[in-house]
Amino acid sequence: MIVVDDLGWNDLGVTGSSFYETPSIDGWAANSVRFSRAYAACPVCSPTRVSLQTGVHPARLATTDYFGAAGPEQWNRNTSHLPAPYEDRLPLDQLSLAELFSPHGYATFFAGKWHLGPKGFWPEEQGYQFNRGGWTRGGPYGGKKYFSPYGNPRLSDGPDGEHLPDRLASETIEFIEAHSKQPFLAVLSFYSVHTPLIARPDLKDKYQQKKKELGLQVAWGKEGNRKVRKVQEHAVYAGMVEAMDAAVGRVLTALKRLDLEDQTIVMLTSDNGGLSTSEGHPTSNWPLRGGKGWMYEGGIRVPWIARGPGIVGNGRLVDRPIQSTDLAPTLLELTGLSAPDHWSPDGHSFGRSLAGDDPSPTPPLYWHYPHYGNQGGTPSSAVIDGNWKLIENLETQQLELYHLGEDPGETTLQNQSHPQQLTRLHKMLVKWRKEVGARPLTRRPEQKD
Repeated sequence: MIVVDDLGWNDLGVTGSSFYETPSIDGWAANSVRFSRAYAACPVCSPTRVSLQTGVHPARLATTDYFGAAGPEQWNRNTSHLPAPYEDRLPLDQLSLAELFSPHGYATFFAGKWHLGPKGFWPEEQGYQFNRGGWTRGGPYGGKKYFSPYGNPRLSDGPDGEHLPDRLASETIEFIEAHSKQPFLAVLSFYSVHTPLIARPDLKDKYQQKKKELGLQVAWGKEGNRKVRKVQEHAVYAGMVEAMDAAVGRVLTALKRLDLEDQTIVMLTSDNGGLSTSEGHPTSNWPLRGGKGWMYEGGIRVPWIARGPGIVGNGRLVDRPIQSTDLAPTLLELTGLSAPDHWSPDGHSFGRSLAGDDPSPTPPLYWHYPHYGNQGGTPSSAVIDGNWKLIENLETQQLELYHLGEDPGETTLQNQSHPQQLTRLHKMLVKWRKEVGARPLTRRPEQKD
């Protein structure tokens, strides 16, 4: 399982980028299945990572914001409401992917970004036999950031200047080589392409020259009170994407060298949409609206590519909506493994879609983000049922209805033209929030003079 941090829906060549170069992933995707409507369970990282590990929706566990965000007790921003309280760790009583697979004889390995709780809640406490780099923090903020020395208590320093994505690939390859004769679960969770925005100097120079040759210029739009990047032309970010792609390529090449390519399920996705409205605004999700931290498609729609046994992979593009909660049940179905009786995921397997045409109806997808993110988005909930999407602003209770089949960019409100859909979807959303115990915003107490 490969998770790329903050990778936008069209940040790969195969998904539409004409500026970033991702030859390794593009070549692999040519014989894989790609989902055009794959979604993260949240527009920010930690909640989605909880859902990938457990199959449980973050709203049910109250793990609804990135771990480390200010809760209502520490809140000092001038907002009409206080954000909902949230839990800042993956509960130990929830089964992780490692705990689902290890009872069946699988060796389990995690490399890279964890960001699912303080010490005592790191990968080794959540069932992983090996942990290379997974700890509390959500980015490579110690040492020389993306270069060794890393200042990471779960990743020894390499030679001075060693590049982090390449090192994580090496650790993953070493684990696979050592466990190639038995079933294994390897989770390669890149810190790339999260901030800080730092690229290898040679790649930064390459894309600065490419931008000049193509005559690309920065262009801005507006989302709320934030500017949003409309053109992919950020040279540093492009270099970060390419370095990640090269690291993925090394792992895929190792699987082929070890004669494991046809025996190994490999999936790649992201934890939220591309960062386009803050912190350097490094990428563009156009034609999708918004980005990381927003409930619009640019904030929650992500790449998802899969290849391996049981998967009919010939470059097929599948438009069935799937969500990160679906990963664990899908992997168990593909491997033919039984789940514990007490495990009750919110996700649903999309194994039939991987095997070929899937005539089964797609269950609705839900979101709940009762927080004020760093990227400008407002606290909101959402539901997608088929091509219909409803967003509810949790501050104002304002509703926004869109038809994604006709309008994936969410440019035209359908509230007036389809009031029955508006009412139906809102009832579904309210019912779901009650069922999962979703925590609400609270209105800020009136300030006294």
